[in-house]
Amino acid sequence: MRFDLMMAGRTWEHTARMARDLEAAGFSGMVFTEQTQAPWMSIAAASIAAPTLEFSTGIAVAFPRSPIITAGLAWELAENTGGRFRLGLGSQVKAHIERRYGVEFDPPGPRLRDYVEAVKACFRAFRGEEPLAHEGPYYTLSLLPAMWAPRRHPHGDIKVDISAVGPWMCRMAGEVADGIHVHPFHSVPYLHDRLLPAVIEGTGRAGRDVSDVDLIVPVMAIPGDTPELRSDLLEKARARIAFYGSTKNYGFQFDDLGFEGTSARLNERLKAGDVAGMTALITDEMLEYFAVAAPWDDMADALLNRYQGVASRLVMYLGEESIEADPSDAGRWGEIARAVTAA
Repeated sequence: MRFDLMMAGRTWEHTARMARDLEAAGFSGMVFTEQTQAPWMSIAAASIAAPTLEFSTGIAVAFPRSPIITAGLAWELAENTGGRFRLGLGSQVKAHIERRYGVEFDPPGPRLRDYVEAVKACFRAFRGEEPLAHEGPYYTLSLLPAMWAPRRHPHGDIKVDISAVGPWMCRMAGEVADGIHVHPFHSVPYLHDRLLPAVIEGTGRAGRDVSDVDLIVPVMAIPGDTPELRSDLLEKARARIAFYGSTKNYGFQFDDLGFEGTSARLNERLKAGDVAGMTALITDEMLEYFAVAAPWDDMADALLNRYQGVASRLVMYLGEESIEADPSDAGRWGEIARAVTAA
């Protein structure tokens, strides 16, 4: 397994400094979200500062950008990182796509599939393998004059990953994607009982092997040598589990684990603006399913016990907050990174 850190939007200077620290500590790479800012410039800054780290968007929002614009950005990053970039795409949610970005959303699954296939068609055209000729239900791309084509480089075999939660999207990932960005709100039973069977079904349809699809797994890992030292990150994890779990499409995970009705209760409190009440609904028993809490010296084994043989990359979802609270934590995270990648 590779061992990455999840990064939110920051200044280029902050991002470059973090990249240098992570590289020195022994991390494999950085995964950049798209929330308050687009990820592309941050990846450029980080890649110059840390020339051995690997980078991914986790995820870049697909629909507001033409597939050829996304493909061009990915192509440029792949060239300038020497192939240390993979493209992660996601649909986001309907309200954001329609009301914040002002573009079409429905149907998100088939639209994202067509988007992935369009991006891959762009890559083939950029590599000179075939003319640009993608005609799908939502995207048609058929013009790439030589003077507008990006320069060729030896790093054009760019992996394209998607975020996926439900069975349709996981099957689709198995058919057309190179990897899945697993949602940070997940349990091990969900991975084995729902996600992987759907991926296997999808790869079977496409004549692929399940090993062709990497699982990129964000983990709410909470290290600390005493309960008191873990308490701050633990409460942050509890709040995020509550927020994610309030989404009705994700609520089945609570039900599968025997916590029936939790998602509906969380959603009621969300609508009432009762954030504290939402967080209070997440019990310690639930936390054990959705987070990994352990002393520093035990964290690598805890992660390996849970994810070895399943995940291709582990992404520390709360790692940036841990390091910002105590910069000396970077070295301790590095010990975990080296132990996990060595295993």
